[in-house]
Amino acid sequence: MALREDLLRYLNEDIPSGDVTSRAVIPDRRCTARITGKENAVISGLYEANELCKHCSISFTRRVSEGAEIQTGTVIADLEGTAADILMVERTLLNLMSRMSGIATATRRAVQTAKEANPNVRIAGTRKTAPGLRLCDKQALITGGADPHRMNLSDMILIKDNHLALVPLKEAVRKARGYSRYVNVEVEVETPEDALTAASTGADIILLDNMLPREVQETLDLLTKNEMREQVVIEVSGNITPKTLESYAVLGIDTISMGSLTHTVKNIDISLDIKGAVSTVRIF
Repeated sequence: MALREDLLRYLNEDIPSGDVTSRAVIPDRRCTARITGKENAVISGLYEANELCKHCSISFTRRVSEGAEIQTGTVIADLEGTAADILMVERTLLNLMSRMSGIATATRRAVQTAKEANPNVRIAGTRKTAPGLRLCDKQALITGGADPHRMNLSDMILIKDNHLALVPLKEAVRKARGYSRYVNVEVEVETPEDALTAASTGADIILLDNMLPREVQETLDLLTKNEMREQVVIEVSGNITPKTLESYAVLGIDTISMGSLTHTVKNIDISLDIKGAVSTVRIF
């Protein structure tokens, strides 16, 4: 229900008083249209596009599946409905699919790079999503093969630097651990010593933030020396780019979280074309 409400809000944002151009120019006719990929990509957003079309009484026929890797020129879907309805939903539909496919494409590349270096490491997203688009951004991460990480602040306890500016590390972990045994406790640290402290105090996940690969290895060695490595999940994050990803993936870590997958998105070029000129639009 939340996603459908979001989708309708996106559409209504574009048509507060309807589509004045179509109202003025387009005759009351039915037509077909085609959605085509204009570059190589991993496609995401088909469910969302279908829901938008369904709301507008447009038939949406998929020609590829969610997560498909397409080449330039691939037909993604065919639409059938009134010309005015298709033109009304066009931009909202393309904006969503272009963004989601951009996230899925970047994610798939990151996952493949990481897996080649270390088959056991996982790529994860973060909460660095566009306001209002989190459900779509997270779905695109999943389509690309990543773990979406926590959806919101209610999902799990993650003690970050600003929390530790207010409460000492040990106290914060103990309070979090005492709050609930059914909620994971993750702690963000910047030094090997703090990682050991967090693990020893009861954290489930240690987030190594903005560490160089050699610092990550030092942390792993310290945890292993103190027989704590197997007690925690190790996540690495902070300015990790496609160029540096492999240098982290080869280490014995569990997860690499990358905010860039959703906060720096290159939209995929996807087009929608109504088939035939005005004079050849089929009338039903």
